[in-house]
Amino acid sequence: MRTMADRIRYTLLYEILGLALVVPGGRLLLGITMFDMGMIGLGSTIVAVSWNCLFSWLFDHTMLRIKGTARKSLADRVIHAVLYQVGLIALLVPPIAFCLGRGLPAAFLANIGLTLFYLAYNFMFTWVYDVLFPPPAAMIEQT
Repeated sequence: MRTMADRIRYTLLYEILGLALVVPGGRLLLGITMFDMGMIGLGSTIVAVSWNCLFSWLFDHTMLRIKGTARKSLADRVIHAVLYQVGLIALLVPPIAFCLGRGLPAAFLANIGLTLFYLAYNFMFTWVYDVLFPPPAAMIEQT
């Protein structure tokens, strides 16, 4: 299994790079003030960090249980990215709607662009991370 230090490194790199891309992009695309977008981004990051650690841990354990390995195929990576984003939408849309004074449907629609970005970002980031920081051999090939 990956160590806790590795999970922390993954999460911090993921969220810092994500914020660096999303806050200015969200400001430009959604017309939200930089302060409001920054606050939404920071709050979302806190939720996403917690969800990321928990979800990735659960996903790895599930892969080991079902497949006997944590090595991800292309299909596994797509499933990981989609399920992560669905969970994050469920966690974030209500507080964002409240923050912006919009209803849930409006907040959900505004979230679609960000969700599509993060879907692709999660897929690519996880893939690159696994190449740069390969899982321990015992995790890849369980005997």
